[in-house]
Amino acid sequence: MESLWKDSVIMPSFPEIGGNVSTDVLIIGGGITGILTAFMLQKEGIDYLLVEKNRICSGTTQNTTAKITFQHSLIYSKLLKNAGEETAKAYLLANKEGFNTLCKLCGNTDCDFEIKNNYVYSNDRKKLEDEMTALERIGHNAKFYEHIALPVEAKGAVCFENQAQFHPLKFLSEIAKGLNIFENSFVKEMKGTTSITDKAEIKAKKVIVATHFPFINKHGLFSLKMYQHRSYVIALENAQNIDGMYVDDSNTGMSFRNYKNYLLLGGGGHRTGKQGGNWKELRIFAKQKYPEAQERFYWAAQDCITLDDMPYIGNYSPNTPELYTASGFCKWGMTGAMLSAILLTDEITEKQNDYSEFFRPDRSIFHPQLFINGLESVANLLSLSSKRCPHLGCALKWNSAEHSWDCPCHGSRFDEHGKILDNPAN
Repeated sequence: MESLWKDSVIMPSFPEIGGNVSTDVLIIGGGITGILTAFMLQKEGIDYLLVEKNRICSGTTQNTTAKITFQHSLIYSKLLKNAGEETAKAYLLANKEGFNTLCKLCGNTDCDFEIKNNYVYSNDRKKLEDEMTALERIGHNAKFYEHIALPVEAKGAVCFENQAQFHPLKFLSEIAKGLNIFENSFVKEMKGTTSITDKAEIKAKKVIVATHFPFINKHGLFSLKMYQHRSYVIALENAQNIDGMYVDDSNTGMSFRNYKNYLLLGGGGHRTGKQGGNWKELRIFAKQKYPEAQERFYWAAQDCITLDDMPYIGNYSPNTPELYTASGFCKWGMTGAMLSAILLTDEITEKQNDYSEFFRPDRSIFHPQLFINGLESVANLLSLSSKRCPHLGCALKWNSAEHSWDCPCHGSRFDEHGKILDNPAN
């Protein structure tokens, strides 16, 4: 199982860190968030270094569908209802800034960058109409389509024009060159802002945890504030040229985009540790709708889902002023990563950013999802099982589609022999 992106590029390699090292800023995690943050800090002349426990972009980043958009499903009507107009507008403008910055970088890089319209479709007409009303209220001019060119049932779609798609690893392989990166450098212990690896002690003034799911349990309550969600992708030849990017508004719906002569079909999603359609659902759909197509690649992704559908970017907790994180992109990691790099760089360089307040990790946690997350953890802690997650002790569930042991509480995953596949467990 390997993504189309990983198969079609050779990433640059970097040395392992060793000895006693000092830096102003340490970034832990070499995915798109960490790399873009390192790139932005280097532009500002900040002394930094980045450590990655394996190879850069070997985790979630290599398994994205790589859509660059600030249309994050039907989020604006949700934000308007639950958080108010100020928050909804700030989310739009902040992600638009991330979008524009990332597109500008892509335009200077050989990464198969293309401008495409993005469509969110639904079988619920009222939800689509509510989204159009919300967008009009916060000042964005979207378009409504009665029909879409996909073999799915839908009552219409909301369209953001002039969004984008790209090859994420081609882009990051170029961006990473010249950055101060160390690979195969696993941080196994933190003492304040000092990080310990097998061969190094890294003293830093500030630390940014960019490890997909924040791994330090004693701060931030992230284990209560997030859960993880699996989703699946197959790449088909001889399928449909849809000339755009499409996604169902449902967490268990399907997504579509083209890359060269491939149609990337995504879906089959479920909460990590639960049952879902996985690749089987996608293959049944492909056989029915695209009988002449051939599957060439298949892979799976994992996303952190927050309580209020907005990412956590900023101080890890109120008690850790020199510790930062960026997580919970709710399946929209491309613009989320770029926005994180902008906000964290402004934090580090003490620049005022009007959007920082809206993404603070210590904002209110009183949302219905908090109680669902809590109940899920309690239920799995009390489950009888010989396979336990070393993160916080939850019972692991066997994922027969991917041959892995998955944690329903916080999303850690292990192979058949217990090797870690996805954090927060280390």
